Amino acid sequence: MKELLKITYRSLKEYSISFFKWLLLGALVGVIGGTVGAGFAKCIAFVTELRLSNGWLVLMLPLGGVLSVAIYRLFKVTGVGTNDVFESVRTEKKVPYLLAPAIFIGATLTHLFGGSAGREGAALQLGGSIASALGGLLRLDKKTQHILTLCGMGAFFSALFGTPIGAGIFALEVVSVGHFCSGAFFPVTVATVSAFGIASYLGVKPERFVITGLPELGLNSVWRVVLISVAAAFVSIVFCKAIHFSKAKIKRYLPNRYLRIVLGGAVLIVLTALVGNQDYNGGGMEIIEHIFTTGKWHNEAFLLKIIFTVLTISVGFKGGEIVPTFYIGAALGATVGALVGISPSLGAAVGMVAMFSGVTNCPLATIVLAVEIFEGKGFIFCAIAAVTAFLLSGNVGLYKGQRLIFSKLNEDVVEVNAS
Repeated sequence: MKELLKITYRSLKEYSISFFKWLLLGALVGVIGGTVGAGFAKCIAFVTELRLSNGWLVLMLPLGGVLSVAIYRLFKVTGVGTNDVFESVRTEKKVPYLLAPAIFIGATLTHLFGGSAGREGAALQLGGSIASALGGLLRLDKKTQHILTLCGMGAFFSALFGTPIGAGIFALEVVSVGHFCSGAFFPVTVATVSAFGIASYLGVKPERFVITGLPELGLNSVWRVVLISVAAAFVSIVFCKAIHFSKAKIKRYLPNRYLRIVLGGAVLIVLTALVGNQDYNGGGMEIIEHIFTTGKWHNEAFLLKIIFTVLTISVGFKGGEIVPTFYIGAALGATVGALVGISPSLGAAVGMVAMFSGVTNCPLATIVLAVEIFEGKGFIFCAIAAVTAFLLSGNVGLYKGQRLIFSKLNEDVVEVNAS
């Protein structure tokens, strides 16, 4: 009995110390992530509004690209990106501290001048860089720093999108699909919830969309949702493959980073002029909102957004691919949904969910994000879309640093990188 009490005491002491340790560290990362993330979100919103009010700024896109390349070279983080953050979680590799200011400035320049990119890449890199710096400052061991990096990734994602639980699961799931670090659940949740609270207090509004025209759940509605999900899975493969292929080819034939980004910016200006508007520049959250509120869109929108985004990312502009992914999914879902008799908002929601799951290989995070973004409406339809697109997208993904631990077809361990 005495020995049992000793074991129980030691266990309680160990878990209590761990609880308070991660409560403090998670909250600290959350406060930093919420504060810096709110600043970044407001900065992106400001420059986006500035560009939309001054359409001529898109003509400065090549100059913005040159400044971005120069800043990365000045900070000595050229070539460092989201894949390096993923590697830092699995290995001893460190994320450069100066990546944080570099991606902050680079992504802001991209949005100011109309490059088609999002915010999540910047969020993951900001989170990874700042968390790594914090871990070094506090002289934490490598395993603790790995978890702290996950906390940073989730915190910044939460601050920008207003999805605290989904952001946490995304950070845990995206690095090694099929493998969860159970010790990171608590600190990551503390960080994401803290970041969400701080960002909300500082005036960052969470991304929320309203689904209307929900049909009754049944075979008649499910097959329509599955059809949209299949289309989105196919488009997610095309999108990811196009980005990887274009990056490799453009880098091969245009090795000079300055020349590459100048020519790419010039082509984007020409494409914008040919389209006749700036609906495909920037992240495009305002276009997604327009689809949900008005039920109006252009059938070719998803294809044009793919072209703009692939070119923007491939030539070296900084940002991310997730907001464009949402845009592509919403436009595609609305288009296919109209063909099969689903309301534009439900079609857009299903398309967004399926595309996100397809390009990130994160079905669990996708389902929770859908609950938060759509406030629980259409939950079952979104869940069906997430798992369908996850399966059909194969081993393709946006992030080549992502590791898929298990096969999507059976229980075999494969441990391959997304391609």
